[in-house]
Amino acid sequence: MGLNTGDLKLLVDDVFEVDSFKSKMGEDKDIVTVSFSVHGQEAAKDLENFCEKGYPFVLDADVSTGEQSDGTYKVFVEIERTRDVPEQLQDMIYGIAKLAEIETPRFRYYKGFESEEATTENLAAKIPLDDSHYEGQMQESKLNNYENFFAKTHKSDIIISESNEVTIFKPFAAPLTLQVVAFGDTNVTINNLSETINLNDMGEVLFLTKYLGDFNITKFGDKLALTNEDKTLIVKRK
Repeated sequence: MGLNTGDLKLLVDDVFEVDSFKSKMGEDKDIVTVSFSVHGQEAAKDLENFCEKGYPFVLDADVSTGEQSDGTYKVFVEIERTRDVPEQLQDMIYGIAKLAEIETPRFRYYKGFESEEATTENLAAKIPLDDSHYEGQMQESKLNNYENFFAKTHKSDIIISESNEVTIFKPFAAPLTLQVVAFGDTNVTINNLSETINLNDMGEVLFLTKYLGDFNITKFGDKLALTNEDKTLIVKRK
């Protein structure tokens, strides 16, 4: 039996994510990934079927294997990266908004701090629509995210390398280089760590706290989790 208007009311979050997760179908530069947070496994399966069977441009739809730490399930949708993506997404989001009775759907691009209304114009401005623009736009998105994440650090500059190293420059201090392991919403990023909390090397935690400012910093094995409100950056010292 098909879904009707309101069948998923209060079960689908009104903010979805674009290009925050890796594609299963191909190279990230060729595939746009879209993810929705859904309350309840059955509702997630319903949304998966709705997207996969209702829209011919959807290459694949899938539900996360287990419940996320925030109690939701993720529904992942993959679409070929073409010039048609903004209109295709608008079409699909319109249908989902009807099912979930979402008045103003919003999206975040690549783990961004801020969401924005999911209009065709905003989607087209944020999402790289071909492989030639993907790497450059992704680097720009990462830099913007790290600039926002380290906004309260008294820094003069921040750069990221192709190998995903972040280097922070401060006046009258040596640069600090961190190898990024993971970055995203705190409840998901912390939950994905396999290491246990390491209480034996507080010197490094104290140094980073002094260097970076008011962050919640925890060491897990040889990795460091830097938390700023609802975002966490997992790094290793270089």
